[in-house]
Amino acid sequence: MVFVEQNLLLSDLVARNRDVVPIQYVRPISERPNLEDVIASDKSNIPIVDLQGIDGSNWSSVVKAIGLACQSDGFFQVNNHGISEELMANMICVSREFFRLPVSERNNSYSDSPLKANRLSTSFNVNTEKFGCWRDYLRLHCDPLEDFIHEWPSNPPSFRDVASEYSKKIRELALKLLGCISESLGLDKDSMKNSLGKHAQHMAINYYPTCSDPQLTYGLPAHKDPNAITLLLQDNVPGLQVLKNGKWVAVNPIPNLVVNIGDQIEVLSNGRYKSVLHRAIVNREQERMSIPTFYCPSMDSIIQPHKSLVDHKNTQLYRTFTYGEYYEMFWNRGLSRESCLDLFTISQN
Repeated sequence: MVFVEQNLLLSDLVARNRDVVPIQYVRPISERPNLEDVIASDKSNIPIVDLQGIDGSNWSSVVKAIGLACQSDGFFQVNNHGISEELMANMICVSREFFRLPVSERNNSYSDSPLKANRLSTSFNVNTEKFGCWRDYLRLHCDPLEDFIHEWPSNPPSFRDVASEYSKKIRELALKLLGCISESLGLDKDSMKNSLGKHAQHMAINYYPTCSDPQLTYGLPAHKDPNAITLLLQDNVPGLQVLKNGKWVAVNPIPNLVVNIGDQIEVLSNGRYKSVLHRAIVNREQERMSIPTFYCPSMDSIIQPHKSLVDHKNTQLYRTFTYGEYYEMFWNRGLSRESCLDLFTISQN
């Protein structure tokens, strides 16, 4: 994809002309979102798991509920998760303030290189993709925090304090959820955690500007996450949609966190829990902020189905690989294909 200028963000392009969708973002008719054919979200099609008592008396009930949600949907919301509404609101606020900084200051963080851990960029992979995604994003690596925080933006002044506190709290929650997922599969509580090696964690602070014709493009097209588990914080503007039973379902931006299974959990569970296609759409009236935290294996982690989940009744569905091998294929392949897992499946012929 070719941009008008080097280091040009989508939001800068939109600011110049809000009435036109630039040609590099216009998708072929067969690849457009068809926004009329979307189901409204309710409790019956997007599970909500109450995490009250996850640290004690209600652990077994939470494990059961998460196991059911992972098996039936691979996508669920959580409440009573222990992260304060104030901290979540502050995280959204400083993220929005960052994207409203003067261009000369904000764009100092720009890079289109995936080798740069902390960077501002646009779309998905501007070096390989054919059509642009209607988003800008700030990517932050978060673990170990002391290795990365000095590279994070120092403006707004409270950005590092708020983002670091949020990243610590979301990490704690991710580890609790991984423990629940492990036990729901009949594994030891630490099994999933131990399968991820040294672990990695990063956030993508997504900014979706208003779009004059949302039917022509996507914030992000249909895709599955390459990591282990994703925890999403979003503002009050709709945009997230999940594929369920062949239909796109809108996920209402209620004040809960959204959790979805990534490809690595699908492999580790030998296909019992499946990563799910989801997408981000845009709208004419309001800009949107979303902040997914991706909890990942370290690049040298060996990923393979857990041995206890492979037997004479359940053959191994995926070959052994390193997460680094997987992520390189995912990044280079981009979002032009919905899933990368088909490159790692074992033929059952």
